[in-house]
Amino acid sequence: MGTRYLLVLLLVLLVLGFEVQGAHESQQDETTSSALLTQMQESLYSYWGTARSAAEDLYKKAYPTTMDEKIRDIYSKSTAAVSTYAGIFTDQLLSMLKGDS
Repeated sequence: MGTRYLLVLLLVLLVLGFEVQGAHESQQDETTSSALLTQMQESLYSYWGTARSAAEDLYKKAYPTTMDEKIRDIYSKSTAAVSTYAGIFTDQLLSMLKGDS
């Protein structure tokens, strides 16, 4: 859960950085602005690709294995409890129907 919040915070800061860069860039000349903009775009796209691949790797390594283990554990415990209580219920029902006390 903490990594998701970190990724969201990173994305918000990245968007805010784009907004700040956009405000500063409009004040400069067109010639220097376009060259600087392309350079910034290339570096930000590179940074974005690196961050995205790192986030995907982190997701693939951490999330599914722990969630699979938790799901399997919950499933095994719940099926054991259901089968136990189903057996008790069946025994009680059969004893009530037969009339054995």
